Amino acid sequence: MRRSLFALFVLLFAGCTTLGALMGNQVSFSAAQLQSQLDRRFPRDYDKLGGLVTLRVMHPRLTIPQTASPQGSGRLQLDFDLGIGGLGMTNDQVAGHLALESGLRFDPNTRGLHMVDPTILRADVPMLGAMNDTTRGMLNQWLADYAREEPVYRLDDNAWQRLSGRTIGDTTIGKGVVTLHLDH
Repeated sequence: MRRSLFALFVLLFAGCTTLGALMGNQVSFSAAQLQSQLDRRFPRDYDKLGGLVTLRVMHPRLTIPQTASPQGSGRLQLDFDLGIGGLGMTNDQVAGHLALESGLRFDPNTRGLHMVDPTILRADVPMLGAMNDTTRGMLNQWLADYAREEPVYRLDDNAWQRLSGRTIGDTTIGKGVVTLHLDH
């Protein structure tokens, strides 16, 4: 009987791994959970300058701070490799790197965690020389579009059903996890 109950508990717990740790009024997601979804959605190509240039964003790497900020919400860091295609270049080769940090917000329309107030920490694309207005404009436009349209993480149907009837409040980042705070 105990083994049967234990086996049932293990199966129920395994069903919650996508959702993360549901503890009272919080749902937490690890960096590995977020990274897994990012890995499935990259590389991504973005046509610029009327299709003359293609920006390929690839190899995402996500980091969640291990400490919490005094305000209660840190910012995660995302690093990407960049490829540039067009004008005799192919976008499948790494041409540079981009590092950014961002807060997160939950959007119920996409059931996803989206970047909020992302900022570029570093953009290193040696073939383009120093960051000029055109390069910065391309990267900022991509970043704004991505933050608005694409979630960093999307709740699957199972996780969304488990949260039905709950209101998702603040999203905090720190101590190695992203936490959704649930209101009643």
